[in-house]
Amino acid sequence: MSIINQTDKGTGSTIRIRFDFRTIVPLLSAVLTLLVHLLVPNSPRFTLKPLPYFTIALIAVIIITFIFMVLSLFSQKIRDRFAYKSWFIGASIFLINLLNIATLKLMLLPIIYFPNPDRILKVFVDDWAFILKCLSHSLRLLATGYVLGALAGMITGILVGWSKKWSYWVNPLIKIVGPIPSTAWVPIALVSFPTSFSASVFLIALAVWFPTTVLTSSGISNVQNSYFEVSSTLGAKTLHKILKVALPAAAPSIFVGIFNGTGASFITLMTAEMMGVKYGIGWYINWQKDMLSYANVYAGLIVIAATFSLIITLLFKVRDRVLGWQKGVIKW
Repeated sequence: MSIINQTDKGTGSTIRIRFDFRTIVPLLSAVLTLLVHLLVPNSPRFTLKPLPYFTIALIAVIIITFIFMVLSLFSQKIRDRFAYKSWFIGASIFLINLLNIATLKLMLLPIIYFPNPDRILKVFVDDWAFILKCLSHSLRLLATGYVLGALAGMITGILVGWSKKWSYWVNPLIKIVGPIPSTAWVPIALVSFPTSFSASVFLIALAVWFPTTVLTSSGISNVQNSYFEVSSTLGAKTLHKILKVALPAAAPSIFVGIFNGTGASFITLMTAEMMGVKYGIGWYINWQKDMLSYANVYAGLIVIAATFSLIITLLFKVRDRVLGWQKGVIKW
């Protein structure tokens, strides 16, 4: 890291500029990728019309990385974060460069199954409205099943963790039904429910229910008895003990169960959409695969990765807000 001190002639104050060489790595990688894309000729076997989307995307990346590099000169917070992630960003851009070389410049991979980045970006330009429609269907289905599963899991976990009678009857059911993957119930669910949407809601709720139930009951059963003794001394009733003592103390375990259910819900959502639900990103990918439109398949995978990563990030933000005293223990 180099430090440059400059004096403002108007105010006489000293401006300290700090440059970290790592912040230039993404910019150099993007510039190299653009030069290769523009200067290296396409394979003679590539007969499709050239597209401008990859060039436009690279120019946008160059502008964004340059802005962040300039901002990092004056802001330590931006510099630390950007420098920390710079090698990963640069390597990701370089891998895209290698993919472009292998698919467009040399055609080392079958063009049907491995389209070049320009073809994938073209899908977002031409088909963005339909992709958003499919994404909205997936999010509606995921949200409905996820909320129902989380609520059912928390209620079941509270009953099992608090009451020995409920634990006696429900625990065997949890041990028998819970370990079965929710995707294994797809054939039965599709014939048991009136619509594929309701069947998929049930499958997603089941995927979230099991880990949420297990972790909630475990968290409540492990709350120290001294907490309940103090609350009893103060005249607390059973409902107050559950809501004000047991649940807050078990909150870390409950969130772990919800996070485990989140990953299972993503898998179940994609499986359900590929096997029976009309519309949705999973259905879109399966449909485009049958049409041999693998550029659309990769576009769908990119949408899935971005959406699910955003959902998990938001869940961790909620967790950090609710459990501020545990912030930083689990990171995403």
